[in-house]
Amino acid sequence: MGKMQTNLGLLTICVFLSMLCFGQKDNNSKKLGKVSKLFSTEDVLEVQMAYSNRDLKKLTNDSTYIDVNLTYLDKDSLSSLPVRVRARGNFRRKNCYFSPVKMRLKKEYTKKTLFKGNKELKLVLPCLKEKNANDYIIKELLAYKLYEVVSPYHFKTRLLDFTLSEPKGEKVQKHRIRAFFIEDIDELEERFGGKTMKRNVHPLQQDSLTSIRNSFFQYMIGNTDFSTGYQHNEKLLFLNGYSIPIPYDFDMSGLCDVSYSVVSQIDGLVLPLESVTQRLYRGFQRSDTTMELIRDEFMQNQENMMAIIEDHKSYFEDEAEFQRSEKYILGFFNIISNPAKFKSEILDKSRLR
Repeated sequence: MGKMQTNLGLLTICVFLSMLCFGQKDNNSKKLGKVSKLFSTEDVLEVQMAYSNRDLKKLTNDSTYIDVNLTYLDKDSLSSLPVRVRARGNFRRKNCYFSPVKMRLKKEYTKKTLFKGNKELKLVLPCLKEKNANDYIIKELLAYKLYEVVSPYHFKTRLLDFTLSEPKGEKVQKHRIRAFFIEDIDELEERFGGKTMKRNVHPLQQDSLTSIRNSFFQYMIGNTDFSTGYQHNEKLLFLNGYSIPIPYDFDMSGLCDVSYSVVSQIDGLVLPLESVTQRLYRGFQRSDTTMELIRDEFMQNQENMMAIIEDHKSYFEDEAEFQRSEKYILGFFNIISNPAKFKSEILDKSRLR
């Protein structure tokens, strides 16, 4: 009886701590910096730019940018401002027609615009000119939106109707595609009052609950193209004495299942997967009590997450792609709701080192 009471006491404490952490977004909202106007709404923003994809990849690097104009439609008003852009992402520079973009904005041009407060932005574009390109973008955006449910510490995003006018000799080719903005890490630091860490931190030394939530989330979307220890597709935010993982770049996940996807081999490690749609839990071994706690959190948020997916249904061009996304996430909840599967697929697969 004494042992049972001790276990119940531990579980009660864990549940209480989890409730505090899960409610942190609301409890700290008055202390945090405001979300910039650009990311304060879910409305789709119409954006136009003009540049050569070839020049973007050939003429830019981490320190070299090219100057372009960004035109956007906000509340039926057309506005324009100068920005500087460069290509980012080594894989997609080599393998994609459209390279992801890093954008810099000057305060003197943004202070009276929708972009006020944003010094840098990431612009996520489709990889290739292909049939499901726009749906791939919506699926990656969904991953960011689902993580907003998982953790208050996340990057804000904004869906775009994007038009790229690309010079082709004497002609101009117009690409009308889906895209989205991601806020820069500087804006995230300001919102939470933390600082990003440059050094690597082992996941077992990171904030435990946030780290486990991140691992569950990556498993849910079928992503292995990340490393919290080496900060591959992850940032670490140092806040209140803790390092908190914040994930990004989900296009290689099973949820997105893009045509160019490959199973990640981070640091030369070959994973036992034949396809990105196969799930593999990459989190580290924790106490069963804590793992059960995070499992309950996800199950309690299933309805909310599925509602987010449903809310994005109208953005899909191919209903079959929407249905695959919905089915894929439901597959995760089928696993964690089954005690035997939860043990064999997550608890027993947790990493020792």
